Amino acid sequence: MATWLVTGGAGFIGGNFVLGAVERGHKIINLDALTYAGNLDTLKSLDGHPDHVFVHGDIGDANLVRDLLQTHQPDAVINFAAESHVDRSIDGPGSFIQTNVVGTLSLLEQSRDYWKSLPAEKADAFRFLHVSTDEVYGTLGETGKFTESTPFAPNSPYSASKAASDHLVRAFHHTYGLPVLTTNCSNNYGPYQFPEKLIPLVIAKALRGEALPVYGDGQNIRDWLYVTDHCKAIETVLERGRVGETYNVGGDAERNNLTVVKTICKLLDEKRPLADVSNRESLITFVKDRPGHDRRYAIDASKLQSELGWAPSVTFEQGIEHTLDWYLDNQEWVSRVLDGSYQMERIGHDG
Repeated sequence: MATWLVTGGAGFIGGNFVLGAVERGHKIINLDALTYAGNLDTLKSLDGHPDHVFVHGDIGDANLVRDLLQTHQPDAVINFAAESHVDRSIDGPGSFIQTNVVGTLSLLEQSRDYWKSLPAEKADAFRFLHVSTDEVYGTLGETGKFTESTPFAPNSPYSASKAASDHLVRAFHHTYGLPVLTTNCSNNYGPYQFPEKLIPLVIAKALRGEALPVYGDGQNIRDWLYVTDHCKAIETVLERGRVGETYNVGGDAERNNLTVVKTICKLLDEKRPLADVSNRESLITFVKDRPGHDRRYAIDASKLQSELGWAPSVTFEQGIEHTLDWYLDNQEWVSRVLDGSYQMERIGHDG
């Protein structure tokens, strides 16, 4: 099976990808800086596994990346490493530029040099896969969907930094010939998501009977993609995608934020009723909208489906119930995130 250098593999999507890849027999070299969103608790089932090598470090550390590439001779680099929360990018855009743009540039440079050093057969098979977002395209009206040819129009510091990194990946292919692939996905949800994002945040607050904040009028629409479907799409693109191409990945599950929150409330009322709150929908509280909040995203994933045969296998109704059940069954993971104790593992790696 393949050896892959995965960056950001202790995060939400990267962690799910690593767990699945190791289970399927791949060897993973997992490089993660363990910022607040990197959580080694997610990878606990891989402790001691011979096919999972965790390395605490930054994609911008050129010497470290160079050593990992030369030592482990991976067949591909899969770049999940990114600052990704829009609200945090509004409060502090600098770290997003540093990681998503400068860090990606350094990773590309080291990957290019490594690829050039490979013998012809291994060089032909090597891939650099960059995981990106549909937010680079901006916002949609009431109709239409993002395609791979939709012009970039980012509206937040986060999406602007991801757009810049997408352009760098493309440039390294056209300038140096680096065999790259890019995926732009819609909103992911599922197990191990940091509870600052909408779905795990609402689950945590609704369990405690707290107010459920919803931006604006709650009518912002996203195309919801279950994380394991996304991971399968990435593997599909890595194995069969055309070099230099971009593939959009969507869940074909458009829902507005208010509908998502109400769905969680209904499920929790059935599974974990509260003694003093008969209907959790009554906890919904509309708050001031986020600056530059895109109104609607929707992905046209027909290129990925027609060329490579991938399609989402989990409906939103199935996925949201799986997600809710996972959080109910893994409250220790959630509690360690909320009280910050999960970061003690990071401190141990720093030491």
